[in-house]
Order: sequence, then structure tokens, then C-alpha cells
Amino acid sequence: MTTPNYAKHNNTRPRRLLANVERLHRLMDEEGISAIVARSGKNFTYLAGFAYPGTLARHLEFPDSPREVMLVWPRTGDPVMVLNSYAAPLARRDSWLQNIEVVDDYAESPYERAVDVLRKLGLAGETIGFEKSYVSALRWEEIESLLPKARIVDSTELMDRVRWIKTPGEVAALQAGAKLLDEAYLEVLPAVQPGDTERLVHSRIIESCLRRGANWAHGILNSSRNTVAYGGEGDFVFQPGDIIRNDYVSYLNGYPGHQSRSACVGPPSYEQKRIYQVVRDIYRATIERCLPGTPTRDIYHFANDGFHRAGFQGNVSLAGHGVGAWWHQQEPYMVPSSNRVLEKGMVVALEPHVGYWHLQDMVLITEDSPQLLSPLISTDEMLVTG
Repeated sequence: MTTPNYAKHNNTRPRRLLANVERLHRLMDEEGISAIVARSGKNFTYLAGFAYPGTLARHLEFPDSPREVMLVWPRTGDPVMVLNSYAAPLARRDSWLQNIEVVDDYAESPYERAVDVLRKLGLAGETIGFEKSYVSALRWEEIESLLPKARIVDSTELMDRVRWIKTPGEVAALQAGAKLLDEAYLEVLPAVQPGDTERLVHSRIIESCLRRGANWAHGILNSSRNTVAYGGEGDFVFQPGDIIRNDYVSYLNGYPGHQSRSACVGPPSYEQKRIYQVVRDIYRATIERCLPGTPTRDIYHFANDGFHRAGFQGNVSLAGHGVGAWWHQQEPYMVPSSNRVLEKGMVVALEPHVGYWHLQDMVLITEDSPQLLSPLISTDEMLVTG
């Protein structure tokens, strides 16, 4: 296996590679792929080893961006990042890779430069993987015209399979992100008072995450009386007895902390305590079933059936999902239609819930039992404000 060249940063030792390169190369060999060209935020960030912020981040999200960046990863030889002049300085500082091709972002196609890289590597007539789920139809036509002798294949699923088995370095990164988010929850949620607005509490959580070192954070927060959970955090006022629903993601060095913690504004009623205990027990039992070899659809049905037996109306929309660099929701998804099977080394976020009773944690799938990555806040009882 060829070891990529690594960049040195501020006279420090080279950054450690977190991506599962051994698995990437094995799957490339199995599918006969000579090179992968990463364009999406998930795969670029995963392979490049750093996360773009702000405006540069948005260009990774839009397939029609005039400032696209990509990474050419050959099966043998050194990877090359194809970047514009705005994106290159941060890559030089933070990436573990040192080979960069700079393009004129508004005057030159990055795909032309990526193809030049492939030609120099002697791969213009080989099998090349691009993300068909992310590259636009226009760009796909351009790729085919630039590489008429190559076999162009979709590498989306291959990269999903690579990313879902975590290296020890990735597990440590996810643990650090989880700790940061739980610390923000512990700072902000117990201090919520009647009369506080959703907007105010939301801003405090985001500020706390950023102050603690997060690259960025996002999520939802609303009162149990607010029937539009995904309508944005506005001037809806918390009152005594409200359950605070929350579902946040805080990214630290590109890897997410992703938890949800039920909280009550003031002392909960007996009925609220009872419901919470029912939800907690279903949530914990669902986590316990996350063992290697278990179909993810079975995890979903177990949780959904548990809520139905407990008398809840409606269905669980998503019992859980994989997590990884750049974007928190990744394969495998725990939904009825999934044909994925849990494997040792996956990290999944479990969030079986109905309505505003939302608990969530990230767990590492091991041979013995799921390992909780975010144990800072006990879920024995819900948080109480005041």
C-alpha cells in the first residue's frame, strides 16, 4: 500500500491520517477502480483531513458551484487536491496532504485539471470513480467527454462503505465532539427560565459550542407546545412544564458531536416522569440491540413496535443513522427499507423517538456490546431547569 505524502504545519509533526485507507484500497481493488475523485463535502473532508468553514464550506454543498474543489485519490501514488486560490491556503495549513493543483476558479474547470492529474498518473484509460449522487448531470457529461477511453463508475456506495467503519482516530474525534456538545447542554439547558424564547436558548447553545472550539453547530430546539418543530427558533416563549426538545450537531475538526437531551422547564409532573421513563427504556433497549450482524431495519422495527406497544401514536421516522466527517447523517440508516447490516467498528447515532420526547446518543459497535461515546450526561432522568 502506498503511503501518501503528508504536509507539515507550523514546524510540527505531520498530521495523523484518520481515514480508513486500508479499507478504501481493499474496496477499490475489489471493484477494479484505479482512482477515486472526491467532490462531496463528506468524501473530500474525509480524505483531505480538514473541514472548510463558512463560505468555502457552502461551495462543497452545491453541485453547480463555480468554485468546486475535489481530491483525486489514486490506488497507487500520491493523492492530489484540485483547489481554487481561495481554498488552497487553508488546505496548505491544515490538510495532511501536500499535493495541490490550483485552478482559476471562475475561468477554468476543476474537472479539466483533475483529468490532467489522472493523465499524468497514467490513468486516463482506467476505471475511475466519481460520485454520481453528487456530480451534476452537466459535469458528468463533461467528465465523459474529457475521459473518452476511461470507464467512469459511480463511487458513492463504495465511499459510504469505507467511511462507516471508523479508525481509532475517528472514534476519538467523535468522542471529543460529543463531549463538547454535552458540555454546552449542561451549561445552557439547566439555566432555561420561563419567559425565555426558543431563539434565546438556541443562540446560547450555538454560542457555547463555538466558544468551546466547534467549527460550526446547527440543530433544532423547541417547546413541546410548538407544533412546528422544524420551523426555526423564533419568539415562542417557554412556560413552566414545557419539555425542551433539542437535536443538535456540533462539529469539532470536522467530526460531529450529536446528542439530544430531554429537559423540562421547572419540576416535571408525575405523568411527564412516567412518559420519560417509558421513552428512556425503549431508547436504551434499542441501543442494546445494536450488535454486529443485526440488520438496521430490525433495529427500526424494534423501536417502532416498542412505541406502539406503549400507546404512542405515529411512527418512528428514523431510529438511527451512521455518523462521520462533514455531515452527521450518513449510512447506515435505520429505516424500514434499509438492507444494511451493522458491522464492528461502525459508529451510529441512536434516536428512536416519537414527537418531542427526543433522546439521542452516539455508540460504537463492538463485538461485546455498544459503547457509548457521550456518557457525560446521565439519561436516568430528564434534565430539569431552574
